[in-house]
Amino acid sequence: MPLELRALLFTLLVPGTIGGLVPWLLTAAARDRFDAGIGQPADLGPLHVVGWLLVAAGVAGYAWCAADFVRRGRGTPNPLDPPRRFVASGLYRLVRNPMYVSVGLVILGQAIVHGAGVLLVYLGVAWLVVHLFVVLVEEPLLLRRFGAEYEAYRARVPRWLPRVPSED
Repeated sequence: MPLELRALLFTLLVPGTIGGLVPWLLTAAARDRFDAGIGQPADLGPLHVVGWLLVAAGVAGYAWCAADFVRRGRGTPNPLDPPRRFVASGLYRLVRNPMYVSVGLVILGQAIVHGAGVLLVYLGVAWLVVHLFVVLVEEPLLLRRFGAEYEAYRARVPRWLPRVPSED
């Protein structure tokens, strides 16, 4: 199966579920009440637009990173089919985990759009699980796989909060 198709399938199955299907299911009851004529969705004014901008930024960020994995790394976002070459360009210059940050932005944006506090709780739980996975599994694997190159990268790029890159 072509690399691009493998990356797309993983994206639809895993981030698509975590950032799309689960939030949709968590907000289903509120949508059902509104569709039945019970209650009104919250009028968030301009904040509604901010929510959609966060969703769009998250989708775009994830797509950019997945494309970098395919083109530059010759792999996919799937941990079972990872990049063969180390990728430290694009959004990876700003933060070590831009795919996770991007999916988090999608969930946060949906929480704002739907006025759904349950999605903020979900985001907190999801972030905790992802953080533990990154620290306990992913980073040690990357260190073993890419050695000094990853260690130098880890020293200069933050794990979660993006920073403006210095001239390398």
